[in-house]
Amino acid sequence: MQTATSRDAGPGVRLVTVGPERDGQRIDNCLAVLLKGVPRSLIYRLLRTGQVRVNGKRAKPDTRLADGDQLRIPPVRTAAETDAGPPPATLAASVAQAVIHEDRDFLVVDKPAGVASHGGSGVRFGLIELLRAARPQEHLELVHRLDRDTSGVIVLARTRTGLTGLQRLIREGRVTKQYLCLLGGEPRRAKFDVNVPLRKFELQGGERMVRVADDGKPALTFFREIQRYAGASLAEATLGTGRTHQIRVHAAHAGHALAGDEKYGDREVNRRLRDAAGLKRLFLHAARFEFDLDGRCHAFSAPLPKDLAAVLDRLQRR
Repeated sequence: MQTATSRDAGPGVRLVTVGPERDGQRIDNCLAVLLKGVPRSLIYRLLRTGQVRVNGKRAKPDTRLADGDQLRIPPVRTAAETDAGPPPATLAASVAQAVIHEDRDFLVVDKPAGVASHGGSGVRFGLIELLRAARPQEHLELVHRLDRDTSGVIVLARTRTGLTGLQRLIREGRVTKQYLCLLGGEPRRAKFDVNVPLRKFELQGGERMVRVADDGKPALTFFREIQRYAGASLAEATLGTGRTHQIRVHAAHAGHALAGDEKYGDREVNRRLRDAAGLKRLFLHAARFEFDLDGRCHAFSAPLPKDLAAVLDRLQRR
């Protein structure tokens, strides 16, 4: 991507010409690279308010850039002005040890709970920043994201072909993403689907929330009970769509909020499982990610973390 200037662009405004290496990339991901160190929340605010434009037109976060597009970026404080410095070497090394697979196109990590996918919104270093620090010679890009409190399989791209190819499959719904979760209560059926639209909104303080809404985007989750305990059920959740907080909101809508969910969950269930089984965080784990790309089948899996497995052991003994 090459930067060009314009006299009438306004003080501090940058005009950027998109190069072939960014062809097909989402504008929010592109801005995260160009505006290094700027919180994602601010990037999305700039997009929502129309301050970022492509070829003179307002852009949404999922707008795809094309070679030759003209990108207008307003004045923003970047990492050069607010550089927090490199992440601690020990932290970068610990995340690097969580790599479970790598090939020409992809790097796959069993993300620990508590590590954000990327920095921003009060998070100095996310998974992507830590891995880039641990592997400075590589060009790594997030293909998708996991919530900070969710553990498990997350895929990063090492090549442009891998990034655009897998993102295309995700958009087309041609990937399999399965999670393990602990539902509060005991569902009446071992298998049930939740098919209700979801809409994102922000609270006054800027916190992002999702709720069921008729004017939201279509969302579908398939739940299958694996093991039943007293007052809780281990289930496999398979995504039919990939909306923000989808499993958490759909589980709560079905009357079986995820155990340990402080945002959408049941306080009494969380308290009971904390006291009885030692659950200290959201019980949601990305267990499997599978797709076919260019004639090759890719299937990545990660076992349930020790802390969540210990919770199930305590419930089993009750």
